[in-house]
Amino acid sequence: MVNHDATDLIRLFDGLFARRYRCRLVRGGDEPLYLPAQDASGYHQLQFAHGYFASALHEIAHWCIAGPRRRQQVDFGYWYQPLRDLQQQTQFESVETAPQALEWIFSDAAGFTYRPSVDNLDLRPDPSAFLAQVARAKTRWLTNGLPARAIEFRRALAGYYGD
Repeated sequence: MVNHDATDLIRLFDGLFARRYRCRLVRGGDEPLYLPAQDASGYHQLQFAHGYFASALHEIAHWCIAGPRRRQQVDFGYWYQPLRDLQQQTQFESVETAPQALEWIFSDAAGFTYRPSVDNLDLRPDPSAFLAQVARAKTRWLTNGLPARAIEFRRALAGYYGD
Protein backbone atom coordinates (compact mmCIF):
# COMPACT_ATOMS: atom_id res chain seq x y z
CA MET A 1 0.00 0.00 0.00
CA VAL A 2 1.31 3.43 -0.99
CA ASN A 3 1.66 6.06 1.72
CA HIS A 4 0.38 9.39 0.42
CA ASP A 5 2.19 11.92 2.56
CA ALA A 6 2.02 15.60 1.67
CA THR A 7 5.70 15.92 2.63
CA ASP A 8 6.50 13.96 -0.53
CA LEU A 9 4.46 16.40 -2.61
CA ILE A 10 6.35 19.31 -1.06
CA ARG A 11 9.65 17.69 -1.96
CA LEU A 12 8.52 16.91 -5.53
CA PHE A 13 6.98 20.34 -6.14
CA ASP A 14 9.86 22.31 -4.64
CA GLY A 15 12.39 20.17 -6.48
CA LEU A 16 10.76 20.97 -9.79
CA PHE A 17 9.63 24.57 -9.34
CA ALA A 18 11.20 26.38 -6.37
CA ARG A 19 14.30 27.56 -8.18
CA ARG A 20 12.81 28.22 -11.61
CA TYR A 21 9.50 29.80 -10.53
CA ARG A 22 10.48 30.94 -7.01
CA CYS A 23 7.47 29.10 -5.60
CA ARG A 24 7.29 26.72 -2.67
CA LEU A 25 4.53 24.39 -1.56
CA VAL A 26 3.70 25.04 2.12
CA ARG A 27 1.43 23.41 4.70
CA GLY A 28 -1.21 25.95 5.66
CA GLY A 29 -4.08 26.25 8.09
CA ASP A 30 -7.84 26.10 7.62
CA GLU A 31 -8.00 27.48 4.09
CA PRO A 32 -5.57 27.16 1.19
CA LEU A 33 -3.98 30.37 -0.02
CA TYR A 34 -1.51 31.50 -2.66
CA LEU A 35 0.76 34.37 -1.63
CA PRO A 36 3.00 36.06 -4.18
CA ALA A 37 6.53 36.91 -3.08
CA GLN A 38 6.96 40.22 -1.29
CA ASP A 39 10.06 41.12 -3.30
CA ALA A 40 12.21 39.89 -6.18
CA SER A 41 14.41 37.75 -3.91
CA GLY A 42 11.56 36.03 -2.06
CA TYR A 43 9.49 32.97 -2.79
CA HIS A 44 5.82 32.69 -3.67
CA GLN A 45 3.95 30.43 -1.26
CA LEU A 46 1.39 27.90 -2.39
CA GLN A 47 -0.31 27.00 0.89
CA PHE A 48 -2.54 23.96 1.14
CA ALA A 49 -5.01 23.22 3.95
CA HIS A 50 -4.08 21.24 7.06
CA GLY A 51 -1.33 19.23 5.39
CA TYR A 52 -3.91 17.25 3.40
CA PHE A 53 -2.57 15.40 0.36
CA ALA A 54 -5.72 16.14 -1.69
CA SER A 55 -5.60 19.84 -0.82
CA ALA A 56 -1.98 20.02 -1.98
CA LEU A 57 -2.84 18.36 -5.30
CA HIS A 58 -5.75 20.77 -5.76
CA GLU A 59 -3.66 23.87 -5.08
CA ILE A 60 -0.89 22.63 -7.35
CA ALA A 61 -3.50 22.21 -10.10
CA HIS A 62 -4.56 25.86 -9.66
CA TRP A 63 -0.92 26.93 -9.80
CA CYS A 64 -0.25 24.90 -12.95
CA ILE A 65 -3.15 26.61 -14.70
CA ALA A 66 -2.44 30.17 -13.51
CA GLY A 67 -0.57 32.37 -15.94
CA PRO A 68 2.20 34.82 -15.00
CA ARG A 69 -0.22 37.67 -14.22
CA ARG A 70 -2.39 35.55 -11.93
CA ARG A 71 0.70 34.23 -10.14
CA GLN A 72 1.43 37.81 -9.04
CA GLN A 73 -1.95 38.11 -7.25
CA VAL A 74 -3.03 36.86 -3.84
CA ASP A 75 -4.98 33.62 -4.36
CA PHE A 76 -4.42 34.06 -8.11
CA GLY A 77 -6.97 36.91 -8.07
CA TYR A 78 -9.85 34.52 -7.41
CA TRP A 79 -12.57 35.03 -4.84
CA TYR A 80 -13.58 32.47 -2.32
CA GLN A 81 -16.92 32.68 -0.62
CA PRO A 82 -17.75 29.80 1.73
CA LEU A 83 -21.48 30.52 1.91
CA ARG A 84 -22.99 30.87 -1.56
CA ASP A 85 -26.39 31.11 -3.12
CA LEU A 86 -27.24 28.87 -6.09
CA GLN A 87 -26.01 31.39 -8.69
CA GLN A 88 -22.70 31.85 -6.84
CA GLN A 89 -22.35 28.09 -6.46
CA THR A 90 -22.85 27.62 -10.21
CA GLN A 91 -20.18 30.26 -10.90
CA PHE A 92 -17.84 28.62 -8.37
CA GLU A 93 -18.29 25.24 -10.04
CA SER A 94 -17.55 26.68 -13.48
CA VAL A 95 -14.26 28.12 -12.19
CA GLU A 96 -13.40 24.91 -10.32
CA THR A 97 -13.99 22.45 -13.16
CA ALA A 98 -10.59 22.79 -14.84
CA PRO A 99 -8.42 22.68 -11.70
CA GLN A 100 -10.40 19.77 -10.28
CA ALA A 101 -9.98 17.87 -13.53
CA LEU A 102 -6.24 18.46 -13.33
CA GLU A 103 -6.27 17.43 -9.66
CA TRP A 104 -7.94 14.18 -10.77
CA ILE A 105 -5.18 13.59 -13.33
CA PHE A 106 -2.56 14.21 -10.63
CA SER A 107 -4.43 11.87 -8.28
CA ASP A 108 -4.39 9.14 -10.92
CA ALA A 109 -0.64 9.60 -11.44
CA ALA A 110 -0.08 9.25 -7.69
CA GLY A 111 -2.43 6.27 -7.27
CA PHE A 112 -4.60 8.40 -5.00
CA THR A 113 -8.41 8.40 -5.00
CA TYR A 114 -9.83 11.66 -6.36
CA ARG A 115 -12.86 13.10 -4.59
CA PRO A 116 -14.49 16.25 -5.92
CA SER A 117 -14.56 19.34 -3.71
CA VAL A 118 -18.09 20.67 -3.88
CA ASP A 119 -18.08 22.70 -0.64
CA ASN A 120 -21.76 23.54 -0.59
CA LEU A 121 -23.71 20.31 -0.20
CA ASP A 122 -26.68 22.24 1.21
CA LEU A 123 -27.27 23.78 -2.24
CA ARG A 124 -26.38 20.70 -4.27
CA PRO A 125 -26.77 17.57 -2.16
CA ASP A 126 -26.04 15.45 -5.24
CA PRO A 127 -22.67 16.41 -6.75
CA SER A 128 -23.03 14.02 -9.71
CA ALA A 129 -23.65 16.79 -12.28
CA PHE A 130 -20.55 18.64 -11.14
CA LEU A 131 -18.52 15.43 -11.15
CA ALA A 132 -19.67 14.81 -14.74
CA GLN A 133 -18.44 18.30 -15.69
CA VAL A 134 -15.08 17.56 -14.08
CA ALA A 135 -14.86 14.21 -15.87
CA ARG A 136 -15.49 15.92 -19.24
CA ALA A 137 -12.82 18.52 -18.43
CA LYS A 138 -10.40 15.72 -17.49
CA THR A 139 -11.02 14.08 -20.87
CA ARG A 140 -10.38 17.42 -22.61
CA TRP A 141 -7.08 17.88 -20.72
CA LEU A 142 -5.96 14.37 -21.67
CA THR A 143 -7.05 14.78 -25.29
CA ASN A 144 -5.82 18.33 -25.92
CA GLY A 145 -2.76 18.32 -23.67
CA LEU A 146 -1.83 19.64 -20.26
CA PRO A 147 -0.08 22.90 -19.39
CA ALA A 148 3.72 22.50 -19.35
CA ARG A 149 4.08 22.69 -15.56
CA ALA A 150 1.28 20.14 -15.17
CA ILE A 151 3.08 17.77 -17.52
CA GLU A 152 6.23 18.05 -15.41
CA PHE A 153 4.40 17.51 -12.15
CA ARG A 154 2.37 14.59 -13.48
CA ARG A 155 5.58 12.90 -14.66
CA ALA A 156 7.18 13.46 -11.25
CA LEU A 157 4.15 11.96 -9.50
CA ALA A 158 4.09 8.96 -11.82
CA GLY A 159 7.82 8.41 -11.36
CA TYR A 160 7.65 8.69 -7.60
CA TYR A 161 4.53 6.60 -7.10
CA GLY A 162 5.46 4.07 -9.76
CA ASP A 163 2.64 4.63 -12.25
